[in-house]
Amino acid sequence: MSAPIAAKAPRRKCVQESFASASACIGPVESGLSLFAITRGQFSMIDVINHLIAEVGPCHVSVWTWAIADYEVQAFTALLERQEILGANLVVDISAEKRNFDLIQQWRNRFGNESVKVCKNHSKIARVWTKDYRLLARGSMNLNYNPRFEQLDVTEGGADFDLVNNIENELPVLRANASNSQADKASKLSLAYESSTLDMFKGTKIWAK
Repeated sequence: MSAPIAAKAPRRKCVQESFASASACIGPVESGLSLFAITRGQFSMIDVINHLIAEVGPCHVSVWTWAIADYEVQAFTALLERQEILGANLVVDISAEKRNFDLIQQWRNRFGNESVKVCKNHSKIARVWTKDYRLLARGSMNLNYNPRFEQLDVTEGGADFDLVNNIENELPVLRANASNSQADKASKLSLAYESSTLDMFKGTKIWAK
């Protein structure tokens, strides 16, 4: 008679109110990690990514962001220089490419033309993965700190990681300076909205945050 299959270790569920750094909030990375935290904006998504990289070593990274503000450029550039990053993808809103073309071109130069996926995006998501870990971070925070309430989820090895990975892989690689209609199509907005609904948003002011 074969031995019974060992039960899968339960996912560690942790919730906390954090007044400290990203490393203190998240702590050691382990299989099945599941964390929800409320912060006062004392660290950013870049800090989260840097902590996860420090924990797992050489890895692949993907970053989803709506915009790269002027005060985020230094943090963004420092991320590009991390030698532990073996490969990386950037999923960015088309408005960011128009405002930060040179910066996004630096990403293409570092990781290849296919590493940038331009679309209609407002998500703040990061993936960090190796052969042993599949980490997904998502929250309200942008690429630099913002002294306001922010929320953060970090999980390892779940279906949520796979969902983001699959959507990311489905996004087409658009040429630099793609059109707004191409970004709409890449994002499959037509599956969620009628064209008449999307027309209502044409020419409207884009939020600063």
